Amino acid sequence: MESGLRSVTEHVQRVLALVGPLPVVSLDLTDADGAVLAEDLHARVAVPPFDSAAMDGYAVRLADLPADGAPVTLQVTGDVAAGSGSGAGIGPGQAVRIMTGAPLPPGADAVIPVEHTSTGRFVAGAAREEGSVTLARRPRPHVRAAGEDVGRGELLARAGSEVTAAAVGALTASGTMRVAVRRRPLVAVISTGSELVPVGGVLGPGQITDSNGPMLAAAARTAGADVVRLGPVSDDAAALRAALDAASVGGTDLIVTAGGVSAGAADVVREVLAASGPEAGGVSDADVASVAMSPGKPQALARWRGVPWLALPGNPVGAYASFELFARPAIDRLRGLGGAAEGLPGQARNAERALLPLRYPLGHAHRSLRAATAWSSPAGRLQVLPVRWVDGGVEPAGSHHSLSALAAADALALVPPDVEKVRAGDVVQVLMLR
Repeated sequence: MESGLRSVTEHVQRVLALVGPLPVVSLDLTDADGAVLAEDLHARVAVPPFDSAAMDGYAVRLADLPADGAPVTLQVTGDVAAGSGSGAGIGPGQAVRIMTGAPLPPGADAVIPVEHTSTGRFVAGAAREEGSVTLARRPRPHVRAAGEDVGRGELLARAGSEVTAAAVGALTASGTMRVAVRRRPLVAVISTGSELVPVGGVLGPGQITDSNGPMLAAAARTAGADVVRLGPVSDDAAALRAALDAASVGGTDLIVTAGGVSAGAADVVREVLAASGPEAGGVSDADVASVAMSPGKPQALARWRGVPWLALPGNPVGAYASFELFARPAIDRLRGLGGAAEGLPGQARNAERALLPLRYPLGHAHRSLRAATAWSSPAGRLQVLPVRWVDGGVEPAGSHHSLSALAAADALALVPPDVEKVRAGDVVQVLMLR
């Protein structure tokens, strides 16, 4: 690692030290998608709650069907539809028409699919006409036993996991109506720079449209936060303090700024962070650092009126990379997501080689892929490079400082500080973006 620079691992640890899991709230399960559970959830009822038909067909007694597969003719004595009772049951030599999901009649222990019987198929809306049916034993009984999917009391979801659409289905089916989850974080995003013009504004000489603010706001929403966006703010300390004051009210849990944190004469974030005495305003715990990554070397941490503040660089690709490596883990911890709720998981100790555990305790968005082409990497710094899919692996999506490369990227390659040359065929670690 380059001398005098802070490691990515250490900076993540300092970021996570600023935040903690948010308070627990109770929500209707149908309103909790995307929230993070604060408790383990167990099935209140079995799924299915009764023995049921897995196919449309005829409920029968296996005792009536020869083991050698010879066909028999049974008397059809009734119908059982999904959502109805199980009927009076069946006796020797009898069968009952039954539809998928309907409760198995007493006495039945198998269902013969209608397409494997003399009936052939059922006609929707038509009344039963057959008085008998010819059929034979099948390899499977086509019965879903009570509790076959989920047993009563079975663990369905752990605290620290996200409520997904699939989880909503399983939990609803097993009797859960309300869940205890962490409150959704509120993140304030502020872009800085006198050269920035709001989206849709008229550009003057030397001005550009603010892209960092909308980009980071979108990233924060994707990470599971609610967002308020301020700015762009000019390179003026008083203007930035006013914006920080506005951002720190209303229950804000995290402030993320972009720009003004490098070593330039007009870098207003550094000016505000360096203030002391009455001029310090609401700043505390200021921590300005050069982190061993490229892009994204200039970083800062602080609290503004008690609200955690992450100051990211103004280079758009550096800002996005910094969000993924630092701001997203902070949001994960605020949400109580997985291992982020308790701190760094053990495999994050060598984060320069595999950063996935910082953001994804379960590794669901991290992969090891092969480089399809060669590229260089800065010595002593973790390279965070936008890459895209090609046959045989990944390749740079364009210039590592280019927004167009970021937009075209499928992933961010993470090249360790001790690697100066990635060769075609080398295995690289990536964080998935798509």
